Amino acid sequence: MGGATTRPSLIPPSKYRLPAIGEGGGFVDAGLLMTYTMDFAELYERGAEYVYRILLGATPAELPIVQPTRFVMVVNLATAKALGVRIPRATLLRANPMR
Repeated sequence: MGGATTRPSLIPPSKYRLPAIGEGGGFVDAGLLMTYTMDFAELYERGAEYVYRILLGATPAELPIVQPTRFVMVVNLATAKALGVRIPRATLLRANPMR
């Protein structure tokens, strides 16, 4: 599963005219219509905060478990056009990068 998120290899859904949604920007590059996933930059920042706290003497058991609060949605406009799918304006306004 870990390899699937870093280097997806799949049959482009557009070949069969099926809109598909996945997680991770690489999937959009592979032809999926859109992706929705957590903001990895936020996760890296939180990881750095944990390291900092541990270096200051906190024990890992004392640190709270925090869930992501920021998410990224990427829309593949070329795939949408090829499939004849109309993406609502409200969705496009919420999308982060569009490809």
